[in-house]
Amino acid sequence: MKIALATCTTLPDWEVDDRPLEAAFRAAGVEIATPAWDDATIDWSIFDACLIRTTWDYSQRRDEFVGWADRVSERTILLNPARIVRWNTNKRYLRDLESQGVPTIPTVWLEKGSHPDVGQILAERQWQRAFLKPVVGASSSGTMRFDAGAEGIQRARAHLAELLPTHEMMLQPYYASVEKEGEYSVIFIDGQSTHAVRKVPVAGDYRVQDDYGAHDEPIQLSERDLRVAAEAVVRAGAGERLLYARADFLRAPDGTLRMNELEVVEPSLFFRHRPEAAETLAHATLDRVKSLRESTA
Repeated sequence: MKIALATCTTLPDWEVDDRPLEAAFRAAGVEIATPAWDDATIDWSIFDACLIRTTWDYSQRRDEFVGWADRVSERTILLNPARIVRWNTNKRYLRDLESQGVPTIPTVWLEKGSHPDVGQILAERQWQRAFLKPVVGASSSGTMRFDAGAEGIQRARAHLAELLPTHEMMLQPYYASVEKEGEYSVIFIDGQSTHAVRKVPVAGDYRVQDDYGAHDEPIQLSERDLRVAAEAVVRAGAGERLLYARADFLRAPDGTLRMNELEVVEPSLFFRHRPEAAETLAHATLDRVKSLRESTA
């Protein structure tokens, strides 16, 4: 069997988290390749499946990426499937999950080209601190936190004046818990939770990505918190068991976890904290490919 682990040409040299997955595939006798998703020379039909992994440059070319997923799915088995790629690369999917009972962070959706009164929105909702981020984006790009005072509102207006002409934006209350408690990520493979990690930013920051100096560590969440994460993943699948998923949560002021993102396209799965989960994904992938082949035979 030959499987493509789709990546990007801009992957940083320090990114090695998928090496356990590559080793697990090789140990199972699978030939793997790591083509860039936008490499026009690649014939995707030569692969038995394409597993989307580190395609981390798609956010500024989202339409192109979604089109690529559609085309690849016509030539081989794409995991997760193209409909999930289209849905999950626009953060409005959070509205779908919220409507189905998943606890998410309250959000005001700001349309591209609009001119919202940020001060009035915060006053109506009694938010003392708030957070802005693009509806299509990754790695904290285009985000900012600000206070409800005059200076903070002015900064937010300037930020939106720069981005809203070309981007949809999200306005949320800012959860200060991220600064010390961090963000929780629960990893699921074939519908089952394999491990969880806590991502903590550098002092005074809110960005939990490696790019900004954040660190991460394995953690054991409560059964209640794991049930919340599992329910979100089930809802996202819409009747189909997703091959892999990562549910990200922040601690709300009332002490509950609220989902801030559900990553089911190209998430880091933190295999460095649980290498055996890479073996689980490799074997789940092979089982999924065999099952899909049999169902279409």
